[in-house]
Amino acid sequence: MPDDSTTAAVLAAIAVAVFTCALFGAAARALRQPPVIGQILAGIALGPSLLGRLPGDPAASLFPAHVLPFLAMLGQVAVTVFMFSVGHELTAHRRQAAGRAVATVTVGALAVPMGLGAATAVLGRTGFGSAGETAAGSGTFVLFMALAVAVTALPVLAAIVRDRGLDGTRAGTVALASSGLMDAVAWFALAAITLGAGTTAGRHSGAKEMGLRIVLLLALAAALLGVVRPLLRRWMRSSVTVPYHLPVAFALAAGAAAATTALGLHAVFGGLLAGAAMPHLHEGPEPDSVPSSGRAPVPFLTAAIHAVEHLFLPLFFVTTGLALDVGSLRLDDFVLLVVLCAVACAGKLGGGYLGARVGGLPRQASATVAVLLNTRGLTELIALNLGLASGIIHKRLFTVLVLMAVITTLMTSPLLSALGHRANSRRSRGSGPGEPATASASTDADPAAVRRIQAAVRPRGPGRA
Repeated sequence: MPDDSTTAAVLAAIAVAVFTCALFGAAARALRQPPVIGQILAGIALGPSLLGRLPGDPAASLFPAHVLPFLAMLGQVAVTVFMFSVGHELTAHRRQAAGRAVATVTVGALAVPMGLGAATAVLGRTGFGSAGETAAGSGTFVLFMALAVAVTALPVLAAIVRDRGLDGTRAGTVALASSGLMDAVAWFALAAITLGAGTTAGRHSGAKEMGLRIVLLLALAAALLGVVRPLLRRWMRSSVTVPYHLPVAFALAAGAAAATTALGLHAVFGGLLAGAAMPHLHEGPEPDSVPSSGRAPVPFLTAAIHAVEHLFLPLFFVTTGLALDVGSLRLDDFVLLVVLCAVACAGKLGGGYLGARVGGLPRQASATVAVLLNTRGLTELIALNLGLASGIIHKRLFTVLVLMAVITTLMTSPLLSALGHRANSRRSRGSGPGEPATASASTDADPAAVRRIQAAVRPRGPGRA
């Protein structure tokens, strides 16, 4: 059990992380960038890249070594909850995942960047070797790099779609549906890659162990989607105790995360599966809490989940930033950064545009879809942390890829403005770290969501159901 001094240090570190991320997020929002960009930059600034280079190393004083395991644990809980919301959003968009355009965009915006990423990993083996990647030519590394440049952040994309008034348009709908499908494929592939990377036995026994883990993972997914989800749907249809939906959802996410961790996978995969298993029922607002703005109401469960994300995701950004040291990069690393940015943008922009055109979208809408799909954000950071934790990549390349994710996400807003998509005058002001999708704004983005939570947990008299 931590002593009082450790508890005080942990609480102080949490205060600094949350406050700094809030400031940077507000600054990013003022610059019409996704707040998550500001929060990622806040994490980098609090680490050795900036604060650690000042006299006296304030970063080490604010975040001493004995505090970091506690921050990392809370950050992983927040990421697991975030992945629960991602899985929940993926099933929310499943009705849109139909039509020729969605299919062709999904194939183009996933296959083209993955092909370019794999080719870069194979042909640029020397460059990756100079960045400290001794296994640059291995199949696991090549597959990971293919995915690293092909990731699209569905939550950030959805927030941008809402901010730019593209929700309900054909381009916005196709981008959201395609991103959902690509995320599902990417996370399944990443699970297989990290399982392979974690199998350290001999070739024959390692293959058997990996096969067993995959079978158990599929069994877990089948149980969650085929058994747990119908039971939860039945309970949610008959239950009027809406506030209990949140603890049930959290328990489901924690239990699934524990199961995937036991299988040798990261907890985020359990959170993702749990989110997909959570039904979208009985989440409507209280009758007296319908917002006057005319925007779609935020479901109670979604708003509550995003409120949890707001509180703890800054700890993930800080622990990620503490693993980065931009000042340690060499000239060769910055050359590699330019190459990876070019490959990532060419793959997403080119593949997305080509897929949209083949799917029958006009040029303007195709360009819009392509630009939206080039958004990476927090989803990319989670994938990169998985690669780092699994030993697939190491710190210098990790730093390069994080910078690539930030740069390509920063490009989205200016490119949309160049295409004529300006931000709404009543744009979402409070989208937080997870950038909730569609109507799933966070609680401080929509005061009505706060009123719904208050109404849901308010004690009810004997005459109220």
